[in-house]
Amino acid sequence: MELWNYRPDVYDRGSSLDLVGYDVQATDGKIGSVDEATYDVGESYLIVDTGPWIFGKKVMLPAQVITSIDPQERNVFVARTKAEIKEAPEFDAGTFKEPEYRTRLGDYYGRLPG
Repeated sequence: MELWNYRPDVYDRGSSLDLVGYDVQATDGKIGSVDEATYDVGESYLIVDTGPWIFGKKVMLPAQVITSIDPQERNVFVARTKAEIKEAPEFDAGTFKEPEYRTRLGDYYGRLPG
């Protein structure tokens, strides 16, 4: 499974859909909103601002965990629970683009069913 690409049935690379500002829904409820989204082949992800849910922290989600997008309601649905997202390697604005961080995050999300 390629964690850093959108599922073909979820997002069409030819579209101009911008996910920034969309609410992010885990399997057990809202976790925050999209602060940043990338659409590059092999490097796609969302940065989610969790607001008060985990004390204003941000989390990074590989594009592959997105199961659907609802443009009318401005929702992004992910195949992870709140607890799974909260337990992911901590997001660091200074290192999140580094290969080591992506490997750790990929190892974490890759071992979860989804």
